Parts: sequence; structure tokens; C-alpha cells
Amino acid sequence: MNQASTSTKFGISNYLNIFVAFIVVSIIGIIMIPMPTFVLDLLLVVNISLAITILVLTLYTHSVLDFLSFPTLLLITTMFRLGLNVSSTRLILSEGDAGQVIDTFANFVAGNNYIVGAVIFVIIVLVQMLVVTNGASRVAEVSARFTLDAMPGKQMAIDADLNSGLITEEAAKLRRSNLEKEANFYGSMDGASKFVKGDAIAGLVITIINLIGGILIHSMQGSYTITEALEYFGKLTIGDGLVSQIPSLLISVASGILVTRTSNEKAFGDTIGRELFNVPQVLYIVSALMVIFAIIPGFPILPFLILGAALGVAGYLVNEGQKQVAADTKMQQQLSEQNQPVTKEEESVASFQVDRIAIEIGYGLIPLANEDQESNLTTQIAAVRKQLSHEKGILLNPIRIRDNLQMGQNEYVIKIKGNEVAAGELYPDRYLVVEPGGASEEFDFEGIPAIEPAFGLDALWVTAKNKEIAELHDFTVVDPLTVLITHLKEVIKSNAHDLLGRQEVKELLEGIKDQYNVVIDELIPDILQLGDVQKVLQHLLQEDVAITDLETILETLADYGSSTKDPETLTEYVRQSLKRTIVKPFFDEKGTLNVLTVHPDTEEILSTSIQKSSAGSIPVLQPQIVTRLFDSINQQHSVLNAQGIPHVLLTAPKIRAAVKNLITFNFPELTVVSLNEVPNDCPIETVGMIEIKE
Repeated sequence: MNQASTSTKFGISNYLNIFVAFIVVSIIGIIMIPMPTFVLDLLLVVNISLAITILVLTLYTHSVLDFLSFPTLLLITTMFRLGLNVSSTRLILSEGDAGQVIDTFANFVAGNNYIVGAVIFVIIVLVQMLVVTNGASRVAEVSARFTLDAMPGKQMAIDADLNSGLITEEAAKLRRSNLEKEANFYGSMDGASKFVKGDAIAGLVITIINLIGGILIHSMQGSYTITEALEYFGKLTIGDGLVSQIPSLLISVASGILVTRTSNEKAFGDTIGRELFNVPQVLYIVSALMVIFAIIPGFPILPFLILGAALGVAGYLVNEGQKQVAADTKMQQQLSEQNQPVTKEEESVASFQVDRIAIEIGYGLIPLANEDQESNLTTQIAAVRKQLSHEKGILLNPIRIRDNLQMGQNEYVIKIKGNEVAAGELYPDRYLVVEPGGASEEFDFEGIPAIEPAFGLDALWVTAKNKEIAELHDFTVVDPLTVLITHLKEVIKSNAHDLLGRQEVKELLEGIKDQYNVVIDELIPDILQLGDVQKVLQHLLQEDVAITDLETILETLADYGSSTKDPETLTEYVRQSLKRTIVKPFFDEKGTLNVLTVHPDTEEILSTSIQKSSAGSIPVLQPQIVTRLFDSINQQHSVLNAQGIPHVLLTAPKIRAAVKNLITFNFPELTVVSLNEVPNDCPIETVGMIEIKE
């Protein structure tokens, strides 16, 4: 059934394309080939019907995107009318007859006075040229200019919505496509409207030729006297001009309606009805004014009274309709409130999957999420997602914000996959002064002692008055929203590896597939599975290595994936390929890499005790040896931190992963690199040595 429907659809489409091509080519034939009057009558009726169809269709379009073929159709209909003009001119000049349609228009409009018909014809031409066509052309020109000027801003808005997760990639592509189509439409309309103006001028010239040529030819041949030829061909010429110009005027009006549309939601009639007759007070006032005009001496009473009564009734009906809508809305809200517990229960059963990242806030922190404020929790979270995506190279899912009445009013909780990983307390009416220390007593700060949640520093919540004092003495002062956002950012950084699932890896690879399709097609699934690539990326993120250089990562996995499938070993190969990216953040101001080295004896102990498990490599040591090792690391690490010297722990390649797994819980911020991960041209300075002392 589906194949048959598809075949029928494509068959009809092909026949329609052939038919349209035949019609367009036939327009030239209309100009060159003489036609009998009954064929001309049929084509004139087709022209009028087509013009009315186009006009009515524009009234039902919601936006210019619904009628993108209009500029081309405008050109075709213009050529069609000119072809009919030429054919009717040939018949008028050669036979003195142009068919029943033209004759009927001439008698109906001009009557017994061809001068009246000529005046009406001239008025129609002037209205079309000076008002409708000129205005539509100007609107199209300005719209094209503003649309093109606004394109960069709209493109940035689309990119911002995409990066913040408000829209999908497909929705972004659709919006970009619509934006391009809209710009192309107005640009085409700017040029196509010139055809209509030229058509009006050509119609006027052809009408004059018909009149003068018909009088001269048929009076000289003796068929009519000058007076008879003037009267007969005057009416016939006016009829021919009206048959041509009335459809042209209809299409000009249609083009004006289309380019001046601003609503993208409803048809023209719905928009007018909703906006023009939506305020009953306006209808009442106009109704009263019409009645006042009716009782003024000299004004016609009946028209004003009829219109005033009609407007009064319309205002009453609109008012009653709005009351009914309000009552229905209130009833729906009541029903919704009554059914709300059931709906929530059903929703909780259906949507049982936890959010990747969620923030729960107490009721006292709800104002932080107020979207009426320029800087609020929602916009700041969107900025964090975008920033971390660029820094870490991962795609973050939307972060859910919930209010929790069971929490303290100033408390908040950050959850990863439904589990609480961080919490804090904010005071919306205060500011956090970081590390006031003894200075808080010296400057007599009045505040609430606290711990800065992101970095664990001593802090104090102070009022706006003490905030100014703290700023004058160069303390770091942070508003509550920034405290929460900074904490969220650090939590996401430390848990980035847990947020990277197979779905996110797939989306990352699809995002770069256009550029790096060769390596992706080679790697997955022939060499490694998607899950293997995910584990390597998770290992990198777990050690705070950005995965922004996916090309290098995938190339390395393709090189070594055939020889080993062990994620830890593959991660070490990738780290060696990313050596410059890994060590760059730890250079001091002189461009030197400060390292803590491992004593050869200690390195031997660690190397001989490494055991492999499902969780990775780790040295299996006696508790007292581990304690002495940690004491040595802590002593060296603390001194360097106190002096503000950036540094890393440098080990042999074969023990790097095991050492990192061993110390990661006690020293999560200490980066461990191997000799193979340091570029050859990188200057190194040893600032300490780790050893297991007896």
C-alpha cells in the first residue's frame, strides 16, 4: 500500500511538472500564433479565475513561507496577461472583434459612453501603478533589506538557543532554512514587483495602440466612418484594457497583502477579526458616534442609524463572547486543579527516569529563578552549559530546576542522576565575602559565618552596607546567584565523566561526522565499539582532560585499537597524543613545568606491586607504606600550594595510571603525568621528590 501511494504521488508530481512546463512555454505561442475568439474567451476567463485564486490564497496564508513560489508565479501571470493582450490586439486590429468576454466588459463598464469607460480604465491603471504596486514594491525592498541586515543576529539567536538546549539540532536547521527562504523571498519580490509595474505600463500602451490602430485601419478600409470607428473601437479597446488590468490589479493587491503580513500564526481574516473587533468598548464608542451623526441636521439618518445599531450589537456579542471564554477558562482551571493529583501520580509513574543534572531549591531561593530578571538562574545555567561545552567538549543535557518545600528556605541541593552530590545555603538578601579571616573583626563585619561551597574557603554573608566596605578593602564579594552557579560549575566539572553516556558520545560523533567521517567510519564499529570509546573519554574527563580535540583522540584510538581493547591502556596512548593539551595549564609564568618526581626505589616498589582489576590498575601496598607515601606527597604538595607554584607529579609511563588511581581520593587536585606526556621542547624544573621513607 505504501509503495503504491508513493508511486502515485511521484507520478502525479511528474505529470504536474510537465503540465506547468507546457503552460509556460505555451505563453510564447499565445503571442505568436493567432487564436480564434472562443479560445481567447476561454483564456481570459482562466486569467481572471487565476487572479482571484491567488488573491484569496494570500488571505489564507500564515506567512510568506507558505507561498514561496509567489514571485515566480507573478512573473508567469504577467507574461500570460501580456500574451493575451497581444492576441486580443491582433484580433481587434485585423477583424474588429475580440470575443464575447471583452465585448461584455466593454458594455457592462462603459455602457453607452466609452469616455466613462476610458476614465475608469485610467483610474484603475493609476491606482495599480501609483498605489498598490509602488507600495508593495517599497515594502518588499525594505523588508528584504531589514531581513538581510537582521540575519546575523537571528543566526546568533538560533545558535544560542541550540547551545543552551532550548531547541534541537533539527529545529535549528529548520529555523535557519526558514530564515534563508524568507530573505530570498523578499529579495525576489523586490524584483518581481517591477514586472507588475511594467505590465501596467505595457497595458496602457497596448490600449492606446488598439484605439488609434483600430480607428485608422478600419476607417481607411471603409468599414466605419471616423465617428463610428471612434465609438466602436473606443468601447472595444476599453473592454480589452479592463479585462487585462482587473486581473493585474487583483494580483497586485495579493502581492501587497503577502509582503505586508506580520502574523505567522493565523490567516488574514482571523488576525483582522481578533485585532479589529476584539475590544467591545471601542465598538460601543463608534456606535454612539454614528448615532450622534444621524441626529445632526443635514446628515442622512438611515445609513448612520443602521451602522450604529450594527456596531452596538457587535460590541454586545463580543463582550458576551469574552465573558463566556473567561468562564470556560476558569472552569477548565478548576477541573485541572481537581485532577492534578491524579495527573502527577500518572506522570511520576510514566516519567520514572531521573534527570542527569538537577537543582532543588528551598522556597526562599525561588526569586533567583524569576525569569523577569535580566540575570536569573535559568539564563546563568544556560551560560554555564555553553561554557563547559566549549571548555570540556561535552554536550550537557538541560538542567532541571525544582522547588522543594521539604528543604530549608535558603538551602539548595545539586543532584547527579538523582543522587545528591553537593549542597549549600544561600541568603538572597546578602553577599558572600570570601576569606574575611581576622579582617572581619578588624573592620567589624556583621555577617553570618559560612564556608564557600565551591572551593571550601572561609566566608561571611554580609549585608549591602558591609559589602561596600569589603569591596573597598579588596575582599572578594559574590552575589548569591553567582555562588550557586560557581558551585554548580565545579560540580559538573568534577562529575563530567558520569554525565558522558553512550547517547552523548553518539551525539558528539554525529556533530563532527561531516568533517571526520573517515576516521569515525574506520573506528566504529570495525575496531572499537561505541562503549569502548565512551570509557576512554570518561577516563580523560575523570582526570580533568578536555575532549575538545576529538580528531586526535579518534585517530589515536584507530591506531592502537586493533592491538588492545583495554580502556586504561588506550587512555594512556591518547594522553600521550594530547601531551601539549595536558601540561599547558601547569606552566608557570616563565613557561616552565614544575614537577614532583618519584624516587627510583619508591618507583620500583610501586611498579612491582601493581595489580589489574576491573576498576583499573592500582598498587597493592601495606597500609604503613601507603601512609608514608601519602605523608611524603602531602608534605611536598602543601608547600608548593602555599607558595602558589603550579606543579604536577611526574612518573614513569608504566605506573602513571596506577599512581593516579591510588592517590585520587586523597589528592584529587594533584595531576599525575608520565614522561611520555611531556613534550620534548618543554623546560622542566624539579621542585621536590616523593619517596617512601623508613
